[in-house]
Amino acid sequence: MSLMKTNMLVRSLSTSSAASQLIKPTVQVFGLEGRYATALYSAASKSKSLDVVEKELRQFQQSIKADAKLKEFIINPTLKRSLKVDALKHVSSKVNLSATTSNLLGLMAENGRLGKLDAVINAFKIMMAGHRGEVTCEVITAKPLDQAQRQSLEAALKKFLKGNESIQLTAKVDPSLIGGMIVSIGDKYVDMSVASKVKKYTEIISAAA
Repeated sequence: MSLMKTNMLVRSLSTSSAASQLIKPTVQVFGLEGRYATALYSAASKSKSLDVVEKELRQFQQSIKADAKLKEFIINPTLKRSLKVDALKHVSSKVNLSATTSNLLGLMAENGRLGKLDAVINAFKIMMAGHRGEVTCEVITAKPLDQAQRQSLEAALKKFLKGNESIQLTAKVDPSLIGGMIVSIGDKYVDMSVASKVKKYTEIISAAA
């Protein structure tokens, strides 16, 4: 998306007259969802409503997951855009959503992009985590980590952080790894699983045969 189109998107999302300059988040997210989330972040920054918008979007995301009819309405591509715009304006007014959140929903409805709403919300959550100095980390192991292992791992991972950053660790289990672990911290990815080593050695042996 060009700077001009991005600024147009910001102006569409923002109620502020000083919306020509894009305020970029500390964490970049690419793709369509990243462009919408970045414009939303900029607009919410200008209106000093970042925390409010994040809270509203989290609640709306939970409503979509819990309400099958709402989810169908959001993702159904056959419904007229104008119908979705009017319905979301009504919802925004009824639950007193901020102007910035309401503008996002309306803009995405107008552009026929509501199917991407969940991805946009997730992208915005990533940006807000970066805004707070939180570094997301995912660890996948073959067996669940016990408390001592988790604490040791967190202590080791914190050495990669800057002074004002904190770690948000998510642990998942994948028995196919056999042993070891896969670690993703920020934009860094390290595969230390036994499964990857087995695959590597198998490829070497096959190539030499």
